[in-house]
Formats: sequence, structure tokens, C-alpha cells
Amino acid sequence: MQDFLRNLPKVELHLHIEGSLEPELMFALAERNSIELPYSSVEEAKVAYQFKDLQGFLNLYFQGMSVLRHEQDFYDLAMDYFKRASSEGVVHIDIHFDPQAHLQRGVSLDVVMSGLLRAKQEAEQSLDLSVGMIMAFLRDRPAEEALQVLEQAAPYWSELDAIGLDSAERDHPPSKFVAVFKRAQELDLARVAHAGEEGPASYIIEALDLLDVCRIDHGIRCLESDEAVERLYQKQTVLTVCPLSNVSLNVVDSLTDHPLPALLDKGLNVTISSDDPAYFGGGLLANHIACAQSFGWDEEAFLTLNRNAIKEAFTTESRRQELLARLDVVEY
Repeated sequence: MQDFLRNLPKVELHLHIEGSLEPELMFALAERNSIELPYSSVEEAKVAYQFKDLQGFLNLYFQGMSVLRHEQDFYDLAMDYFKRASSEGVVHIDIHFDPQAHLQRGVSLDVVMSGLLRAKQEAEQSLDLSVGMIMAFLRDRPAEEALQVLEQAAPYWSELDAIGLDSAERDHPPSKFVAVFKRAQELDLARVAHAGEEGPASYIIEALDLLDVCRIDHGIRCLESDEAVERLYQKQTVLTVCPLSNVSLNVVDSLTDHPLPALLDKGLNVTISSDDPAYFGGGLLANHIACAQSFGWDEEAFLTLNRNAIKEAFTTESRRQELLARLDVVEY
């Protein structure tokens, strides 16, 4: 099964590029940029990459990205993950990135975008990989700021596939961000939002009704609401579920307790992703292997999950059809 999963053309819809920063690269960038880290070694940093909840993770996440200062840093960050993912059989990644987190540190949007877009272009030319771009907004920052950043991004609108909503969910409902999502709709950008991870199922319904999203990132708490399940089922709105992330953040006690099988039993449009792989136990392949071990899924289950992901990926129609055709001839 592990050989099958490694060779399977896999598609990831929920990946925070800043969350792919491995301790080794963090140290290399810190040295290059003369930044002092609170760790004496890579090993000590790896120990620190442990936390009890979402806020504990976010503290580490924002601390780690302090080493990202220049265009080359963002290029190196993205290429490091693109190469690693491609080597594990990933053929498409939709990346979230958080411009507000960098603007707050005095890093310009041009620096962020030029580095990430250069990596995207190189990955699409040199690796068997396509990349979608999701500009995500921090829900624990003011909604007015998010709208300002979206307007500031005007030179890059043509490079964006979607906007998203991420970071600390509790007490930050989707309803706060109606204006920025309406503006994105006017710009013909797709809309996605984290909902129903640490926040309640009602946030999923808000995201559907008020933000008009085409995806719910996470969404596992939909099972607490018959209405949310029915809404997701009727429109087949995709859920980008991140199994190892949910365990790492104590959203579920263990993978064997995860509601993924129940979501599939409800007929929902489920995909699996890694979220922040440097912090949550590995990339998309590791999540596939963990699900196979915990749920006893067969090859057909993983073909279905990746077929779901290909159909919803932010890519060209020709690339979509190419990936679907490749999936159809996978042998097992």
C-alpha cells in the first residue's frame, strides 16, 4: 500500500506555505539574514515544534516566519516544499500564503509575491507540478485591513486563484469578512474559508451563506449540525480535511477517532491535505499513509479522494483533464 500511495498522483488543496518551513531551512535563513533564533540547534527547534493547541502552534508559526525577509527567502521556502512534495508523488498544490503576517513585519507585498511566483513558475517548468495561489487573510486581524491588502494586491490579481480566511477561528466568525469576500467576488476570484475546525458548525453555514465560498477548509465539525451536513451534501462543497493536523492540534484525540470515515459515509465531497506539514507530522504522503493505517482504506478510497481533489483544484482545464486521465490508469 505504501508503494501505491507514493506512486499515486496526489493533489493537495490545503497547504500553508509558511507552515512548510522545516527547522533546517529556518536555521539556514536565520544565518543568511543574521537573525538570532531562540533555539541553539536544529534539534532543539524540532523539540519546540510541539504544542498543545491552535494558539500554541500559531505562536511558533509566526515566530518561525521571522526569518523570511527577502524575495530569495520566499523563493527558497516554496521551492523547498515543492521539491519535497514532488518527490513524494504530489502533482498539484494549492498554496495559502499570509501577506498580513509579512506586512506587519515590514516585508512588502512585492517581496512576498515575487519570491512565491518565481518559485511557482520554476516548479511548473522543472517539476511535474502545478500550483494554485490563495491569498489568505488572518481572521484575528481587522477585516478592514484585509480589504486594504486585497486592494494593495491589484498588480497581482491576475496571478491569484482565490482568497481565503485562516488563523485563529474561535470568536472570529466569517461574518466579519463579508466586505472583503464581496470585493473578491467582484474581481472574479474564488473564495475559500477555514471553518468548523475549532469553531462551531454554524461558522460553516456562515461561510457558505455570507462569503459564498466554493470550499470549506477543515469543516470536520459539520457533523454537529444536520443542516451543515445537508448543505454541504446538496452542493457537494469540497472539504479540505487535514487529518494529521487535527491530531496535532488536539481537535481529535487520535486519528482512529477522526470523523473522516463518517464524512465519507455521509456522501460529502472530501479531500485530504497536510495543512502545515513542517509542524504537523509530514506532508500529503504521510497523511495518506496514516489514513490507510488508521482506517483500513483500500486503493479505491484514495483514488476517489484524489479524484475529488483534482476536480476542485485551482488549475487549467487542460491540466485537470491530464491529471484525471493519469489517475484513471493507475495500477494496483
